[in-house]
Amino acid sequence: MNLFVRRLSVVLAVLILVGGIAGFRLLSSQREAPPVKTEAPRVFYVDTFIAQNSTIPAVLEIDGQLVAYNKIDIFAEVSGTLRSTSRPFKVGTSFNKGTLMIDIDDEEARLNLLSQKSNLLNSITRMMPDMKIDYPEGFAQWETYLEAFDPEDPLQALPEPMSRQEKFFVASQNIQGAYYSIKSAEERLSKYKIYAPFTGVLTQVNINPGALVRAGQQLGILMNPNDYELEATIALSDLPYLAPGAAVSLRSEDLTGEWKGRVKRISDQVNANTQTVKVFIEVEGSNLREGMYLKGQAEARPITNALAIPRDLLVNQNSVYVVEDNKTRLREVEVVRLTPGEAIIRGIPDRTALLKQILPGTFDGLNIRVKAND
Repeated sequence: MNLFVRRLSVVLAVLILVGGIAGFRLLSSQREAPPVKTEAPRVFYVDTFIAQNSTIPAVLEIDGQLVAYNKIDIFAEVSGTLRSTSRPFKVGTSFNKGTLMIDIDDEEARLNLLSQKSNLLNSITRMMPDMKIDYPEGFAQWETYLEAFDPEDPLQALPEPMSRQEKFFVASQNIQGAYYSIKSAEERLSKYKIYAPFTGVLTQVNINPGALVRAGQQLGILMNPNDYELEATIALSDLPYLAPGAAVSLRSEDLTGEWKGRVKRISDQVNANTQTVKVFIEVEGSNLREGMYLKGQAEARPITNALAIPRDLLVNQNSVYVVEDNKTRLREVEVVRLTPGEAIIRGIPDRTALLKQILPGTFDGLNIRVKAND
């Protein structure tokens, strides 16, 4: 009896458990599921500006060092002792154009020239009797030439022969050979004196009066202190916007004032390492010195039908964010020119709204609301 009661208790307990589980499932299936909360999309408030394409004046940043435009090395072409002149041949001495700078002792060369002229005079004198008999038509002009001959004066051109026979006769006397030897000696004698080719100042002197000058020796450097060039470089990408004649405004970080210049010439050679091109700017004015460092701006060709924007608004260097229907849209543009703080672009129609500032996490299709339009 007791065993039967225990078994019945176990069966009843199992039936109660199974029934409870079935009832719970039945009640659960009849209860409505709670509503799922959906998060509303986040909206960002932004500032925009309206695109208005126009012609943008282009300005190129320029910097470089001044070099003298007229600057020559003075070399001796003859040998001799350097003589003193009215103005000392010293650093800082200025010479006007055509002023004697160098005077080398030419006594030996001058006497040699006089000797050659004397020999030519004797040769002409010796041929005159034969000339009078054989070529009387040319005798008169040779006689006039002989009478005007002065060894101290520059040698005059020989008379033109009146006939072929006269020409050959004069040649047989070696008159032409002596004539050209004298002209060469006269030219060489002129090299013993060096005159200033332009108004300038000596910036380097390598010899003193009384010293022996050797042919080929550098004597000094003459520079025009009123005519300078600024050697600057520009990026190859900026080359299309600059042309000879463009105005340039320059300044120094060490001196007050401003200097005006113009682009004189542009090199055809590109530096392979830096991809830059040399530009030479003519500069005039007071207080300029060779070696000064100047910087400034050059007027470049204007860029038409373009828009200037802050450089940090560029995305991937070729796109910008515009606003359409309260969403951001990424638009590819043509980047015409880049400066450190600005990008000049084409490809955005007028009246298009652009983001004034790119927010962190901005992407194509971001929901936005415009706070204000400028």
